Amino acid sequence: MVAERNPARQDAAGTEFGGQQPKAVQRALAMLEAVAHLGAGVSAKQISAYTRIPPATAYRILNLLVADGFLVRTPDLTGFALGRRTSELAYAAATTQPARTVAEILDDLRAETRHGLYVASFRSGTLRMVDTDPDHEIVSPATISRNPHAHAVGKLLLAYRPDLLEHLDLRPVTAHTVVDPLAFRSQLAHILATEVSFENQESRIGRAAVAVPVREPGSEVVGGLCVQGAAGRVSADNTDLIAFLRHGAAELTGLL
Repeated sequence: MVAERNPARQDAAGTEFGGQQPKAVQRALAMLEAVAHLGAGVSAKQISAYTRIPPATAYRILNLLVADGFLVRTPDLTGFALGRRTSELAYAAATTQPARTVAEILDDLRAETRHGLYVASFRSGTLRMVDTDPDHEIVSPATISRNPHAHAVGKLLLAYRPDLLEHLDLRPVTAHTVVDPLAFRSQLAHILATEVSFENQESRIGRAAVAVPVREPGSEVVGGLCVQGAAGRVSADNTDLIAFLRHGAAELTGLL
């Protein structure tokens, strides 16, 4: 029979030593810090003095930390050193990359493109601009929100939220805006099949845009990453541009 790991333990006051006892946890962490600061071989008496924890309590906590592998006794049994589990925590902390922000990711992406680049959130079925490009003029967020059918990022929202189509007004914004219901639904089906949304001068003459979905870690689409630029230079046939957008969308996963 395998013994259960980490059974309930008692401190000097007879209370359980665990997550329910903040003071006991704080003392254990302080003692680990003391061993790290004072170095391998430090005695229980030195640890007690350094942390100002009563010797009897210090001995009990030290024994628990040794039993769980956070500390080890030195070969002569007179002192303590950091154990395997503490080393594993330190290694994990040293090798974990800090999470990047949306702004940091977009700054890096914008340095690689001559087009306007921005990201929108689709949460709750509402298109909201999360970050707009400060160096490029784009179609205004208000125009896109009022006419999602005429813009790449708006079409992306409608493709993944078909329930929003019921009250959609397919009105022309420019002479190029797709207003035929069958043709528009065909566009949405193509977006779902390719995961690429494109519009050419539908929201503004002389401008075109391409957008790809941004997801949650569980694959739910929660936004879109979009580039906008001069018509003829921004195209859904530009494989390098699509690869660039998909790489950026992957970097944004879970951040919207």
